[in-house]
Amino acid sequence: MTYPFMNKEIARALYAALTEDPFYIILENHASPDAGIARQAMLKYMDYSMKEALAHGKLCLANNQNHGASLWLKPMDTHLAKTIAKEKKRFLKDHLGQKSLDTYCQIVGLMSDNAKGVVSDTAWYLSILGVLPDLQGRGLGKELVLPVLQRLDERGISTYLETFTPKNFGFYKHLGFYAAKTVHEPVTGAAYTIMVRDAQ
Repeated sequence: MTYPFMNKEIARALYAALTEDPFYIILENHASPDAGIARQAMLKYMDYSMKEALAHGKLCLANNQNHGASLWLKPMDTHLAKTIAKEKKRFLKDHLGQKSLDTYCQIVGLMSDNAKGVVSDTAWYLSILGVLPDLQGRGLGKELVLPVLQRLDERGISTYLETFTPKNFGFYKHLGFYAAKTVHEPVTGAAYTIMVRDAQ
């Protein structure tokens, strides 16, 4: 099925940045036994996620650069959340297949349940942050995140994220996030941590 890319170069950068993340690994593995087809499916996923952030939160890109992005979702009412979820499931079924859709629903359902009581209803969600691996460690990730954090600080709004990658803890803690809860996720067989940042 044809998919209209918004920015394939940044989708490639996000894909490259997240190849070690168990969540994306299992979605890709379940998309197709053909590695090339599965990779293309994940590029579509990254691009769709950017469109989602642009429409329902904030898509933060570096000026005239394609090395990465930060994708944010803002709180939304129940009706809109259900509409977005329905659209996302349709996308997943059409472009990644039923097995990936089922996997996504299982993992995200668990994450949603575990965020209750830990994350404020008014908090913005950092859904994806990625920078090309060869360019990491140069402060580029910070540049993609700070503009949103500063704007939300001015408004007194907290933020949160979920990460399967402990090596990222130091980066996020430096930005003011703290580990609020760690959960074993049974589908991936890996643990992830909910990190929260109060408005500063």
